[in-house]
Amino acid sequence: MFETLTLTTEARGVARLELARPEKHNALSGQMIEELTQAAARIDADPAIRVLILAAQGRSFCAGGDLGWMQAQMEATAQARAREARKLADMLGAINRLGKPVIARIQGNTFGGGVGLACVCDKVFAVPQATFGLTETKLGLIPATIGPYVLARMGGGAARSVFMSSRPFYAETAKRLGVVSEVVGPQALDDAVNSEAEAYLHCAPAAVAEAKAMALQLGGAPTQETVDASIAALVQRWEHPEATQGIAAFFAKTPPPWRAG
Repeated sequence: MFETLTLTTEARGVARLELARPEKHNALSGQMIEELTQAAARIDADPAIRVLILAAQGRSFCAGGDLGWMQAQMEATAQARAREARKLADMLGAINRLGKPVIARIQGNTFGGGVGLACVCDKVFAVPQATFGLTETKLGLIPATIGPYVLARMGGGAARSVFMSSRPFYAETAKRLGVVSEVVGPQALDDAVNSEAEAYLHCAPAAVAEAKAMALQLGGAPTQETVDASIAALVQRWEHPEATQGIAAFFAKTPPPWRAG
C-alpha cells in the first residue's frame, strides 16, 4: 500500500486518490512522486475504474516541492538532479495520459508542482479561496519540469503572465488562465466533483478513453522532446549561482541578494 497517498474505489467505478501528507501541505517528496506514478499505472490497468478524482487531505492541495527534497537537490550532482526531474516528468506524464477521466478537487493552496498536477487533470474544480502560484523564480529556479504541461494547458500568452513573477493568484484567475474549469463554494465542492464523475459513468468507457487520447493528440500534448528539454533546462538552472543563493536564503529566512526593496 501507499504511505503518502490513499486510494479508494467505489463499486460503481469511481476511484479517489488523495495526497496524504497534510502536515507537509502535501508537498511532493520523492516518495510521493514515485507512489503517484505507481498509482496511475494501477488505476490505468484496472478496468473496473472508470473515472478518477484527485484530491488532497488537509488545508492545502499541494505546496509544490518538498523542502527535504529541495535540500537534497542542493547537494546532488547534475546527473542525480536530472534523474529526480525525470521522475517528476514521468509522473505528470502518466497522469496526463491516463486512459480514464481525471477530476481534480482543489480545496486549498496549490503551488509549483501542485499547479503541474492540476494541469494534467481533465477537469479541475476549485474553491474561490484557493491560491495558486508558480513561485520558482523567487528561489532562483524556473518552472521547468512542469512547464510543458502548464503551457499545454494555459497556452503561451497566458503562461507568460504568471510564469516569471512568482505572484500568487486566486481561483478565478486560474480559471481565466485555463487551469481551473469551475470555481465553486466550499460547501458545493464535493457535489460538483461527484456530479462530474457521475456523468462519465453514463458513457462508454473505451469511447471515453479514445476521446481523451484524441484530445491530447490534437490539443498539443507535450512531446518527449519538450519534456527532455525542460529537464535539461532545470538541471542547467540548478548550476546557476542564483539557485544556490535563492534556496539558501529561503531556508535561512533571509532575503536573497537580488531582492529589491
